[in-house]
Amino acid sequence: MDVNYMSIDTGTAADFRSGFVCIVGKPNTGKSTLMNHILGQKISITSPKPQTTRYAIKGIWNDEKLQVVFVDTPGYLKPRYEMQKRMIKIWSDAFKDVDLVIFMTDILSFPSDYDKEVLEILSTFRNQKIAVFNKVDLRPQCERDKYQDGLIGDFDSVHFVSARTGDGIQEMLDDLVSRIPYHEPYYDEDQLSDLPMRFFAREVIREGIFHILEQELPYASAVLIDKYTDTDDKAVIDAVIWLERQSQKIILIGSQGKTLGKIRAYAEQQLTTFVGKPVQVHLWVKINPNWRKKNTSLKELGFD
Repeated sequence: MDVNYMSIDTGTAADFRSGFVCIVGKPNTGKSTLMNHILGQKISITSPKPQTTRYAIKGIWNDEKLQVVFVDTPGYLKPRYEMQKRMIKIWSDAFKDVDLVIFMTDILSFPSDYDKEVLEILSTFRNQKIAVFNKVDLRPQCERDKYQDGLIGDFDSVHFVSARTGDGIQEMLDDLVSRIPYHEPYYDEDQLSDLPMRFFAREVIREGIFHILEQELPYASAVLIDKYTDTDDKAVIDAVIWLERQSQKIILIGSQGKTLGKIRAYAEQQLTTFVGKPVQVHLWVKINPNWRKKNTSLKELGFD
């Protein structure tokens, strides 16, 4: 993992823990929800649809004697086109030099073929690993030994949690913290992520598309920020939504622009809460045929 190390004077590293934790697992198991819950702030977008997360998103948890950099990864997948090839590279690169890997799964579907494939891959890694079974609130009387026996490879510990309600999270965090090395912090103590606001703005707009549209269309969409104007009183964002076909554009805009208006309203509400002041969002929709397969378009979206 490439880190621009910053020497920050916090006294002594002898009593300060700092490290990187990568969260991996099946799409839609609650990885983003877990990270957002721990941070107390929405960093990674969520959706009932799989493969919502496309990037490795860092969220930084700061405490008096602690800094944990969580890395929320795209779900593991077998790539079918160029963008998914870039996503799987992001997935594999996320394990480099992390101090701990959290394998997260869903007790309602474990062990799926997907879980087994990811576990086989993780079994080759030498990182510390803990397994987290999520959504225990939906099956509180589950036979925990049975789930643990279904794991492949060695795990340092196993936890049963609900990322939605917070059940079991504190016990998991206590265990996690004990496995973080003593080290000076890598980032400023008030920093929540290493990503710019432009990134979060486009992700929130994309989340709005996932939440409001039920068709497969969200997977064919991408968001670029043309302009981000920040003043003391408000922020104004000009964004372009890429789609691959004209028929998708008709659906996204909706009758008399109502669907696009709902996406804009969703983004404005979420971003206003995030930045703590009014945010105006202006959206344009453009057709970029087969953008998911074009190197130039993917580079423009940050898939280097």
